[in-house]
Amino acid sequence: MTLWNLFEILGTGAFAASGALMGIRKRFDFFGVLMLALITAVGGGILRDGLMGNLPPLALRFPRYSLLALVTAAAVFLSPRPVQRLERLIQVLDAVGLGAFTAGGGLLAIQRGFGEPFMVVAFGLLTGVGGGILRDVLAGEPPLVFRREIYALASIAGALLLLPLNRRMGVEAALYACFALVVSLRLFCVLRGIHLPVARKG
Repeated sequence: MTLWNLFEILGTGAFAASGALMGIRKRFDFFGVLMLALITAVGGGILRDGLMGNLPPLALRFPRYSLLALVTAAAVFLSPRPVQRLERLIQVLDAVGLGAFTAGGGLLAIQRGFGEPFMVVAFGLLTGVGGGILRDVLAGEPPLVFRREIYALASIAGALLLLPLNRRMGVEAALYACFALVVSLRLFCVLRGIHLPVARKG
């Protein structure tokens, strides 16, 4: 197992746990919790692959992360309280997932010939936050990325590094630099309580 695989595993588990906890709070049944966790963990990648024409999606061709998400969801469903007490750790691992999926999605765009800057950022962002948006919409919640959080912006900032660093320093350097920026920016804003401004009511 490589370090990058570990990041992806930790991120997938954190995304799945957040989806499962959301399903439990919304009183979903066991199947509903599993599906919400699965969509949170791999939904962004499936959307990305569909738009790229990379079919069947990687989550179906190589289902190890989908299976990890389902196992995580089942464990959370059976024993949610210990996971709820680890909220801070889940936030950290969620940031790891955001960084890993943003970098992986953006790099996949480059490798598949979608090398224009806007497309690299868009596919990286979609991979990083798409599953969470689907989770919130299906659970009847305003998506997290629309609620003042420095989340999508952290993903965008990291994805912007991918193209120039890939050209100058190679794939691995670009991958880890994107990851590091996303994770550090997200966690810094969480720890400092930094949020985006909201419009005043008229």
